Amino acid sequence: MNAATLRQVLNIIADMFPDARCELNHGNPFELTIAVLLSAQCTDETVNKVTESLFRKYRKPQDYLDVPLEELENDIRRIGLFRNKAANIQKLCRMVIDLHGGDVPRTHEELTALPGVGRKTANVVMSNAFDVPAIAVDTHVERVSKRLGIAKPDDSVLEVEKKLMKKVPREEWTITHHRLIFFGRYHCKAQNPKCEVCPVLEYCKEGKARMKASLKKRSVNA
Repeated sequence: MNAATLRQVLNIIADMFPDARCELNHGNPFELTIAVLLSAQCTDETVNKVTESLFRKYRKPQDYLDVPLEELENDIRRIGLFRNKAANIQKLCRMVIDLHGGDVPRTHEELTALPGVGRKTANVVMSNAFDVPAIAVDTHVERVSKRLGIAKPDDSVLEVEKKLMKKVPREEWTITHHRLIFFGRYHCKAQNPKCEVCPVLEYCKEGKARMKASLKKRSVNA
């Protein structure tokens, strides 16, 4: 996809989701880090239900260390992989206290050194908590980028991120990340994408193939 076409597609998606934003509830960088850590292989909706009470009980890193691991596990039991995530949260809190004075670090290198924090989580924290432009490639961003031809089908997550960073102006990285997530989450879904009413269908090879197959099936059953 060339730059001009990508600009058209991003403008259309921007019109579709003008209020795209981070949907994980949080009040500060530390809470956002915990929320994103919990969101791996879990919906934002479920995370928000859990953190509603979690963030009332645990307000700072030391709070997570003042309870037995089993208690923290129980507090996040509704979250997938809750045992592993509870252990990582306590390890993360220990590092934040010991190495960063109780504050979430602001650099990508320091963030990804924290237990349970990968590249995607670090990008989300940097862009949403510290206003550093970044594109976090989650399952929605990856799927949409590949369907629209921004990236190749066999590109790795890192390759998708690099291509988006190259093709999208730096000052638009963060908002583009949110808009692509909304587009993938609410419109271009994994199983049932809304191809029949998609305003960017003409740019989507997979979508056009789906529509062609759908029309063929209808004609056969008619």
